Amino acid sequence: MSQSLVDYLVENEPAFRKSRLGALYSDFQTQRTLNPDGYQANVSAWRRALARIVRSGLAPGRLAGAPDLFVLHSDEQLLRALESKQYGRPLALGAVVREAIAAKDLIPLSQFLAAKDSIYHRSWSVWNLAAWTMKQLGVADMLKSDRLQPGQFVVVANVEEAGKAFGERNGAAAATHSRLERTFSKSHFYRTFNDQLLDGKQISETDMEVLLKFLSRDKGLILYDGSTVKIKAPGVQEAAAITDEDVSIAQLKELLASLTHQTVLLGKRLEELTVTAKQAVAKNNRVAAMAALKSKKLTESTLERRFATVNQLEEVAAKIEQASDNVQLVRVMESSGEALRSLYAQTGGVERVDEVVGRLREQMAATDEVGSILAESAGTEVVDEAEIEDEIAALELEERRKVEEAERAVREAEQAREAEETRRRLEAVEKVPADVQPSRGEREKGKEKEQAPETKTEIEDMMMH
Repeated sequence: MSQSLVDYLVENEPAFRKSRLGALYSDFQTQRTLNPDGYQANVSAWRRALARIVRSGLAPGRLAGAPDLFVLHSDEQLLRALESKQYGRPLALGAVVREAIAAKDLIPLSQFLAAKDSIYHRSWSVWNLAAWTMKQLGVADMLKSDRLQPGQFVVVANVEEAGKAFGERNGAAAATHSRLERTFSKSHFYRTFNDQLLDGKQISETDMEVLLKFLSRDKGLILYDGSTVKIKAPGVQEAAAITDEDVSIAQLKELLASLTHQTVLLGKRLEELTVTAKQAVAKNNRVAAMAALKSKKLTESTLERRFATVNQLEEVAAKIEQASDNVQLVRVMESSGEALRSLYAQTGGVERVDEVVGRLREQMAATDEVGSILAESAGTEVVDEAEIEDEIAALELEERRKVEEAERAVREAEQAREAEETRRRLEAVEKVPADVQPSRGEREKGKEKEQAPETKTEIEDMMMH
C-alpha cells in the first residue's frame, strides 16, 4: 500500500517528481531559516499531497464503510502508508501538519464541529499576536517536537470543493423549489447528496456531518439543527432557524421515502413469488406452489396498504406545499401593501393631489392668457388682395407661354423630320437607270409618282400650304 500511495503522488502531484522525492522525504525543517523559499515550497507540496490523497479515498483511516474524504487521520498508519522503499518515511511530515494547522488548512475535527464562529473568522487576540511573533522568530518550532501530531483533522480545501459543488448544483435551483422540496432529514439528505459532490465518490457519515456544519455555519447555504436540513432559497423570506414545521416536513418526507422504497421491494418480491409458484407447478410440487401463492397474496395485501399509505402521505405533502405557498403569497401581498401605503403616504393623500392639480391648472391657464396677450400686442399686417391676384395671373400667363413654346418646338421638329424623309425618297427615285424596264410593282409606283408633283420645289410649296 505504501508504495502504491507514493506512486499515486508521483503520477498526480506535479511537485512530487521523482527527482524531488529525496528533498521532500528529507528533514527539511532546517531550511526554515537557511532557505525559507525552499522550505515553503516543500511544505506547500506536502499540504497539497495530503489533501489529494484524502480526497481520493486512499488515505488510511476508517476500517469499514466509505473512507473519509474530508478528514485526515494523522497517526502512525499514515506514516507507514507514505513510506518509500528508497527514501523511507517523510521525516518532516510533523512540521507540515503543524504548518497546515497554523494556517487553518487543517482543523481538528472536534474543534471544527464544536466551533460557533465561522472558520474564516480570525480573532486577533493578544495570544494570537504573541504566537505569530514567536513563529516568526522560530521560537515556537524549537518548543515543539518533530513527531507527527496524532489526531483527526478536517481538510478545509476538500470541504470547500464539495461546498462549491453543492452551491453550483442547488443554489440557483433552490429559488424555484418549494419548501417541501428543500427540506430533508439528515439521513435523507445524506442518501440524496452523498455521491453528488466529489466526482461521484461516496462520502462517509463523518464527512456529511462536516459538510453540513460548513454549509450552514461558514457558507450560509442551508439551515441545520443536527437532525433537519433546509436549503435556503435566494430572495425568499423565511425563518432564520429550523422550525417545528420544517421538522414535520422532514419527517414526512423521510417516511414517504421509506414507504416508497418498501413498495419497490414488495413489487420485486411479488415477481419472485410468481416465478416460484410457476416453477413449482411445472415440477408438480403442489405444496410449494400453494405456499408461494399464499405468500404472494400476503405480499399483495401488504403492498396495497403501503400504496394507500403512500397516497395519503402524498396528499398531505401536497396540502403542506399548498399551505406553504399560501403563506408566501400572503407575505408578498403584505409587503406589497406596505409598499403601496408608503407610496401613497409620499403622495400626501387625495387632498394634496387635488391641490397640486389645481395649482397646475391655474399655471397652465395663466400661461395661455400670457400667450394670447403677446399675440394681440404683436398685431397683424394687411395684405393687398389685388396685388396677389395680378401676381398669380402673371405666373399663369408665363406658364402658358412656356407650354405653347414647347408644343411649337415639337411640331417644328416633326415637320423637319417628315421633310427629310421625303427628300431621301426623291433622291432614291432619281438614281434609278432609264434602260431598266420596271416591273409591274414599279410601274404602279411610277403611276403614283406621275400623279405626284414633279419637282422638289413644288413638293415644298405644297408642304408650306
